[in-house]
Amino acid sequence: MQANQDSRWDEEVDLLIFGAGAAGMTAALIAHHEGLKVLVCEKTEAVGGITSTSGGTTWVPGTQLSVDAGVPDSVDDARRFLQSVVGERGGDEAREAFLQSGPLAIDELQRISDVRFVAAAAHPDYVTGPGAAFGGRALAPVPFDASVLGADFARVRPPRKEFMGLGGMMVNRSDLNALLFPFASVGNFKRTVAVVGRYFIDRLRFPRGTQLVMGNALAARLFYSLRKRGVDVRFEAPLVELVRENGRVTGAVVGSKNGATKRIGARRGVVLATGGITRHPALRKQLFPAAAQPLSLSPDTHTGDGVGSALKLDALLENGGDSPGLWMPCSIRRSGNSNSNSDSVWPHIILDRAKPGLIAVNGRGERFVNESNSYHDFVMGMLRDEGKGASVPAHLIVDAAFIRDYGLGLLMPGRSRARIAEFERAGYLVKGATLAELAKRLDVDAAGLARTVETYNRHAASGEDPAFGRGSGPMSRFNGDAAQKPNPCVRPLGDGPYYAVTVWPADLACSAGLAGTANGEVLDAQGAVIPGLFACGNDLASIFRGTYPGPGTTLGPAIVFGWRVAKFVAGKEVGHCVDQQTRPQACLHDAP
Repeated sequence: MQANQDSRWDEEVDLLIFGAGAAGMTAALIAHHEGLKVLVCEKTEAVGGITSTSGGTTWVPGTQLSVDAGVPDSVDDARRFLQSVVGERGGDEAREAFLQSGPLAIDELQRISDVRFVAAAAHPDYVTGPGAAFGGRALAPVPFDASVLGADFARVRPPRKEFMGLGGMMVNRSDLNALLFPFASVGNFKRTVAVVGRYFIDRLRFPRGTQLVMGNALAARLFYSLRKRGVDVRFEAPLVELVRENGRVTGAVVGSKNGATKRIGARRGVVLATGGITRHPALRKQLFPAAAQPLSLSPDTHTGDGVGSALKLDALLENGGDSPGLWMPCSIRRSGNSNSNSDSVWPHIILDRAKPGLIAVNGRGERFVNESNSYHDFVMGMLRDEGKGASVPAHLIVDAAFIRDYGLGLLMPGRSRARIAEFERAGYLVKGATLAELAKRLDVDAAGLARTVETYNRHAASGEDPAFGRGSGPMSRFNGDAAQKPNPCVRPLGDGPYYAVTVWPADLACSAGLAGTANGEVLDAQGAVIPGLFACGNDLASIFRGTYPGPGTTLGPAIVFGWRVAKFVAGKEVGHCVDQQTRPQACLHDAP
C-alpha cells in the first residue's frame, strides 16, 4: 500500500510487532525495557505459536548458565563448530552476530523478566565436529506455575495433545519413568501421587494443568513478563497489509475478529515474527519437497502472513540453503473420522529411534540412514535416499522385547498385551509373526527386508554398525541405552513377532525465510535494506542454512535476533565481546 505523507493513523506506537512467539515476545520485552511504546499483534487467540508446542530447548553457546551448570562453554569453540557444520553456505555475518549476542541476550532476558533457563549438563550437539559440545549450549526453560496468570492462562496455546496426560497434564522428562511405572518403587509411587494430585487440584480452576514444562513454559514465562510490565498484546489481530511511505515501512493495516481494520503507525519500525512460511499455500508448494508437503507440526494459522506481506514490497526470499524446512519424522494414529485434526501425530524425537534393537527401512526393505541421527538429519535421509527410490514413508521395525523395554511411538514401554492389541486394531502398530509377514503387511520388499535384518544382526551381535555407524557419536550414544554393551544404540532383532510403525516427514519449522541483516533488517531483491521493516524467528531465514547443529537451533536464534532487533530499533549498538568472560554491560552502548 502506497500512502501519502499526511496519512492519519488510528493509533501510533514506536514498535509494532506481529506474532507472539518466542521471537516476537522477546523483541517486545526488550523494546519496552528500552523505553519504547510497543504493541504486539497476535493473529490467534493465544500466544506461543510454534514455541508453545516445542520442546523449548534453546541453543545459545557461551552463556554464564553453562558455567553455572559446571560445563563452561566457549563462543570460540562454537564458532569452530558452526564453521565445520555450515561451511561455505553463507550467512557468516549473521552467525557471528548470533554468537556474540547470545550470552548478552540470555543474560539480560533473565535479568529483566521472568524468563528462566538452566543449561543442560548433558545434551550433546547433534553433529560431531571440532568445537562440538556435550553440554552447556542447550538451555532448558525452567518449569513454570502458570496459575499466576489467572484468567490469562487461557491465552497460552496448549502443547500438542500427545504431550499431555489425563487430558491436560504436562510431564517433565524426569518424572516420566515414575508415571509409567508407579508401582516399581516407593519413590515412583510418591512422585506419581504428587504430580497427578497437583494436576487434579489444578483442574478445579483451570482447563488444563498449570505446571508447565518445555516450550509451553517458555511461552508462558514470556507472556507473564509482558503482562507484568503492561505491554499491549492484542489477540485476533492479524497483519493485513504493510504501509510504506516514500520507501519506508511506517505502519500496517491490522485486522480484527469482527472484520474491522485499523491503520497503526510505527515510528521506529514493524517487526515480522509470524511463524514463517510453513503453511503458506504457494511457498510451501514452491519450496518444500513434494514428499514433505502433506504434514506439518506448525499451527494451522502459520500461513506466512509476515513473509507474504514483505514479498509484496519486493523483499528477498532465501530458499533455506540445504533444506527449506527443518524436519521431524512422525507417525500418525488415524482417528477414523474425516477430521484430520482428531488424528494423533507423534514426533519421534529421542524415545525410540536411538535405542538398540530398532531399524528403519524403506519400501525396498533397506536401511537408508543412521537411525540415531537427529530428527532433522533422519528425515534428510528419507528425502535424499541417494536417488535409489522413495524412502517416504519409512518404517521403524522392532521385536517384542523392544516394545517392552522402550515402547514405540505413541505406545509407551511396558504396555500390556491388551494395549498393544488396541494399537494394532487402530492400524497404528503393524505386527507380523515373521519378517515375511510383516513385510507383506507393510508393502515392503520381503527379500530386501530379510537381507537387511540378517546383515544388521550379524554385525549387531558384536555391537557394530559398519553401514551407518550407529552409536559412534556422542549424541546417539547419549540417547541410546547405557545398559546395552558395548554399543548403547545397537543390539540384534530377536525372533518374532515383529512390530512396526510407519513414519512420515513433517516440518517443525522452516529454514527458508526473508533475507536480513545481522540486526534483522529485511532486505529487498537488490540486497538493500527496506527501512522500517524487521524480521526475526522463522520469518527470518535461518542462519544455519538448512543444517541443524544442535537442540534448539530455531529457538536460540529466534530469541537472540528478537533481542538484537529491539536493541537496534532502540538506538543501542551491539558491540562484540572479546570472550565469554567479558561483562555483558560493556558490550552495549548507545549508538552515536
